[in-house]
Amino acid sequence: MASSSFHSSGRWDGNNAVVVLVGPTASGKTLVSLHLAPMLNAEIISADSRQVYRHLDIGTAKPTPAERSEVPHHLIDELPPDKEFNAGEFGDRGREVIDAIIARGHVPLVVGGSGLYIQSLVDGFFEGPGADWEYRAHLEEKIRQGKLSELISELRNVDPDSAGRIDPTKPRRVVRALEVYHIAGKPLSVLQKEGKIAVHFTPRFFGLEWERAELYHRINMRCEEMLNAGLLDEIQKLEAMGYGPSLNALRTVGYAEGFAFQRGEISYDEMVRLFKQNSRRYAKRQITWFRRDERVRWIAMREWSSAEAVAKEIVELVRS
Repeated sequence: MASSSFHSSGRWDGNNAVVVLVGPTASGKTLVSLHLAPMLNAEIISADSRQVYRHLDIGTAKPTPAERSEVPHHLIDELPPDKEFNAGEFGDRGREVIDAIIARGHVPLVVGGSGLYIQSLVDGFFEGPGADWEYRAHLEEKIRQGKLSELISELRNVDPDSAGRIDPTKPRRVVRALEVYHIAGKPLSVLQKEGKIAVHFTPRFFGLEWERAELYHRINMRCEEMLNAGLLDEIQKLEAMGYGPSLNALRTVGYAEGFAFQRGEISYDEMVRLFKQNSRRYAKRQITWFRRDERVRWIAMREWSSAEAVAKEIVELVRS
């Protein structure tokens, strides 16, 4: 990989490199990115599958308006919650944003924990996207309800080529084909024909790594902070605007448990327990995802780590 250098002003000079900052939920990505961006003369691209939606602020830990005024942010608050948006569309849109940032002489800084979105952005889906566990669970629940025929009919509508090849007695293949269409916005049969996309930049990956016990403590505290900040009020406002729990944008940790409580399906204490548990499980899946990518340079985080010091460490690494 070619090396890159900086002007004395801090501006990136060289080979269309893109910095990608990843890590599980509550690992401190936002705060580090806010220190890192001015050091690199960067603009931030949010790689979060929910921050792209308007009105989902507290439950997505979206950067505040004040924070976003300090550094240009992209792909935040672009869509209403009832608009479908997938990893394939994110990849296409994100590459357009990267090209524009580079043309301005700035550094694209991709920040997020949505592994599928980042894979789509920097690699495309040559071998097919990874799993969208929430959507997959939704499909598998339909199968348990005896609705496999409905899924097969849906697959015929969106991907007739795959539907014609897949054995209908093998529901996992039906689920996978529908999942791929949901994630990429294109049929599996089309992706297989298209092959790998052309990417005109070089990603440099950095990840924030915590001891598991400390990370889980941070996650539990974040869940409580979100509730104290008004997450349930946010959910009530969403429902008043006509955005309910059946929307894909809201079938996610925090909102799903909140809706269940608001509708009297679970107690407050059970909601809090599930919110924390499901957040920890999500973080575990994120860690597993990013650990598979050998390009990630992991930064050890500790309770006393300052975001500014971590940002400086990353700058030194990208300069080396």
